[in-house]
Amino acid sequence: MKKILTLVLVIFLLLISTFTLPVNAADAVNGEQIFSIHCAGCHINGGNIVRRGKNLKKQALKKYGMDSIEAVISIVTNGKSNMSAYKDRLSEQQIQDVAAYVIEQAEKGWR
Repeated sequence: MKKILTLVLVIFLLLISTFTLPVNAADAVNGEQIFSIHCAGCHINGGNIVRRGKNLKKQALKKYGMDSIEAVISIVTNGKSNMSAYKDRLSEQQIQDVAAYVIEQAEKGWR
């Protein structure tokens, strides 16, 4: 009986992990919507209309130490120089979602 319960539990866990969407996929979809509303005005297609070199392209993110979700979350939350802080406008989840989207798009070359 114990072996059957263990087998059922293992099969159940395998099915859940196989048919569950990855969290990042859902985050990036929501992040895209948030980005288009709050960020695209300055960062259209990963660019930067205020400071051209400080864009959201992979090379620039790496150069300025912003190539991790944690770094993007920090700058979106607290702002820096010309970049406004969004901690009072977006929830923590929205900030995480937009950070996931930015990193994903940087990896894809903003295509």
